[in-house]
Amino acid sequence: MRAAVLSEYQAPLSIETRPDPSCPEDGVVLKVLACGVCRSDWHGWMGEHPRVKPGAIGGHEFCGEVVEAGPRAQFAVGDVLVAPFLLGCGTCNDCRAGAQHTCNDMVYPGIGSDGAFAEYVAVPRDFNLSRLPEFMTPRTAAGLGCRVMTSWHALTDRAVLQPGEWLAVHGTGGIGLAALLIGKAMGARVIAVDVVREKLDHALAHGADAVVDASDGKAHRAIKELTGGGAHVSIEAVGIAATTNASIKCLRPLGRHVQVGMPIGHTATMEIDMNGIFMKNLAVYGSRGMPPWRYEQLFSLIQSGAVDMAPMIGREIGLGQVSDELAAFNGPTPPGVAVVTDFNA
Repeated sequence: MRAAVLSEYQAPLSIETRPDPSCPEDGVVLKVLACGVCRSDWHGWMGEHPRVKPGAIGGHEFCGEVVEAGPRAQFAVGDVLVAPFLLGCGTCNDCRAGAQHTCNDMVYPGIGSDGAFAEYVAVPRDFNLSRLPEFMTPRTAAGLGCRVMTSWHALTDRAVLQPGEWLAVHGTGGIGLAALLIGKAMGARVIAVDVVREKLDHALAHGADAVVDASDGKAHRAIKELTGGGAHVSIEAVGIAATTNASIKCLRPLGRHVQVGMPIGHTATMEIDMNGIFMKNLAVYGSRGMPPWRYEQLFSLIQSGAVDMAPMIGREIGLGQVSDELAAFNGPTPPGVAVVTDFNA
């Protein structure tokens, strides 16, 4: 099969011919129909993710058709499936409690095991997967990837966002844009915060009630003025100290900060405004991924027409262009996510 392989950190991926993957007993081999390119892939490409080593095949936001099924698989050849990026074991206490995204025996396709920047990907534990709804294309499903499911879980389960509340979204990349779209669908008033004018304009065009340019480092002041005292909920969608502290500072008393951006590598430990958390009685939540059983709720929201996820897709690319997309994360990126749909280019 054709695959984009990490040959060395921070260097263009090598397009190689690799053996087709073997089928897991409890899983499937998918012909990859689409795969998103995510900032988490960039962390691995940069050498900041301890699970990602040279020789790895990245890509964890994928949709594919089953071409082989193991003897203990739940799906069959021909099924088109959507995969969460976290595959729980299904038997531990957390998994049995419905919190598969916190499993201690997690499998991460594309982050520790070969992923979907390739024509085929092996996926164990197929009980974590879901059928692609008839109303959704593989391109859209891959664009949902970890970003939409993570934002959905962050807003509905962790923050418990309520209609009429003010939601501030710090960083309008994939996760931030998803949080904006879902927040509006939930009835919130949303403020998008970024340093890229093009992204702020894109946010306004897709429902943001207001936008704030954070270039001057005073975004929290603007948000407090816009909201009459601060946001009720704030999503940090970058994973760095500047946006984390801006998120904490922009909240009103009893507000909820949700850390969705991934702190890893040089940002794994950061200095944050703990006094602000203490003085305003804030709640601080971490949010990584989503238990797969919640896909049905997310799909229902999209099918109802309450939210249009089309703005998530910024561009379709070929497999040979993944390197360019990864390198682009070193600086401000354009609106929307890139999705690989051509595995021959």
